[in-house]
Amino acid sequence: MRTTFMANESNIERKWYVVDATDIPLGRLSTVVASILRGKNKPTYTPHVDTGDHVIVINAGEVKLTGKKASDKIYSRHSGHPGGLTQQSAGTIRAQRPERLIEMSIKGMLPHNPLGRKQIKKLHVYAGPEHKNQAQQPEVLDITNLI
Repeated sequence: MRTTFMANESNIERKWYVVDATDIPLGRLSTVVASILRGKNKPTYTPHVDTGDHVIVINAGEVKLTGKKASDKIYSRHSGHPGGLTQQSAGTIRAQRPERLIEMSIKGMLPHNPLGRKQIKKLHVYAGPEHKNQAQQPEVLDITNLI
């Protein structure tokens, strides 16, 4: 009798990957990274278990926004107080805090539940080419052939 494999915390191997966001469209980058964070690139993927790997995204300020998204795509936040609506364009966010743009994009592609909150913690985004996760010996992941 065959049994279905179910991953659990004892049999998950986590790796670290570095992804360079230079001149890669935001959506294409986000879908690949979200898939790795969820663990869908592994044969041991189990939907209700966090089987994903850690991902370091460098050069977040160099990510490409196609078309007129830099000026026309609007991100809205609300503080909950009257008159507390704040709106910013994608180009403004990329200029001020480029890490935030990638984090918001990837977070929207993960499950909106406790599992998704656990998975987003494995994402590390840096605006420049330097990162502080050298001790984990991350592998360089070339996603140009994955998109």
